Amino acid sequence: MLDGLDALVGALEPRELAEDRFRVPPDAVRTPGRVLGGQLLAQALVAAGRSVSGKAPHSLHAAFVRAGTPGRPLELAVERVRDGRSMSTRQVSVLEDGKPLLVAIVSFHGGAAEPGPGVAPPAAAVAPPEDLPSLQQWADQLPADLRKYGRHWIEQPPPIELRLGEPPAFLGGPRTGLTRSHWMRLPGPVGDDPLLHTALLAYASDFLLMDMAFRAHPADAGPGRSNGLSLDHGIWFHRPARFDRWHLHTQDVLAVVGNRGLVRGTIHDADGQLVATAMQEVLVLPVSAP
Repeated sequence: MLDGLDALVGALEPRELAEDRFRVPPDAVRTPGRVLGGQLLAQALVAAGRSVSGKAPHSLHAAFVRAGTPGRPLELAVERVRDGRSMSTRQVSVLEDGKPLLVAIVSFHGGAAEPGPGVAPPAAAVAPPEDLPSLQQWADQLPADLRKYGRHWIEQPPPIELRLGEPPAFLGGPRTGLTRSHWMRLPGPVGDDPLLHTALLAYASDFLLMDMAFRAHPADAGPGRSNGLSLDHGIWFHRPARFDRWHLHTQDVLAVVGNRGLVRGTIHDADGQLVATAMQEVLVLPVSAP
């Protein structure tokens, strides 16, 4: 898992080609058969932040345009849309062979670095992370006939630690209830750069949102019976994050209509402070029987 974290952090250190133009080498991140949407979100955020000084990101809105090919280099093109006294806006395109995989608008605010008391919903009441199984442990508990669907979570675990009180739907978890919470954090230290911590939080905000749409979809979306695509993703950053510490991500389904689902995530730190809110629309694609 630590090797994966090192690779992810490396992928968030793109090489500058020209002003506002960056390149990520093809071997920066090892993912199981696809380019993760959260990786593209994090890379877009870092690239945008390279052109902003004295302001912190407060929101990112991204459209996933097409799927990426693992092992291909990526380029990031930043457009400086606006620089105001307290706000800045950037548009970022993540490109593969000149074609966009993701287009994002990232907004920055020069407000107080340490916000005071605010109004926000409380964190969900769940067991502490040390009392819950990891995602890899849930995958390892799959019945023998379904274990192939969880193999890559064991062989290539994501570079974040996830603790859940129940398995996700794609690992045979329950298909009831529209709300679920899990703990998440980095498996090791990454330094103190606030932009990097925010980007890694954006990366992790993508995990398991699609699974909640699987869980709520009326079709059978169990292991091996559904696929999905993230259509777009938004995240609002309310407070600075230290993502090498535990955060609680509570996800709830707002709508499933036809094959599209809308899922919200609220992310609290271990002290119960709301750090970020995420939204994602996904396309659920049942897999036809052979």
